[in-house]
Amino acid sequence: MDDATRTEIEAAAFRRLRRHLMEDRPEVQNIDLMTLAGFCRNCLSRWMAEAAAERGVAMTEAEAREAFYGMPYKDWKALHQTEAAPEQKAAFEAAMAARPEPGNT
Repeated sequence: MDDATRTEIEAAAFRRLRRHLMEDRPEVQNIDLMTLAGFCRNCLSRWMAEAAAERGVAMTEAEAREAFYGMPYKDWKALHQTEAAPEQKAAFEAAMAARPEPGNT
């Protein structure tokens, strides 16, 4: 497989992941994604901004979030995110404490 085709396939998979998280499963809370998978929608938007910066493209955190969420983050959050329950917060803290330091996996 050539690099251009691989990049196109990776981009298509990313778009599908974004659609799944944003359209198919917007009720899934970011804290639960972080607890279970170690990343959430905000991480994906941050990775977009980091990828842009690596290519010399300026993108603020707010711009990256709006690009990922399809609207200003505060609007999406008001529509789909709820206040984390104490149990969610405790599970998140336990999961983060148990994660190995980056580079130690």
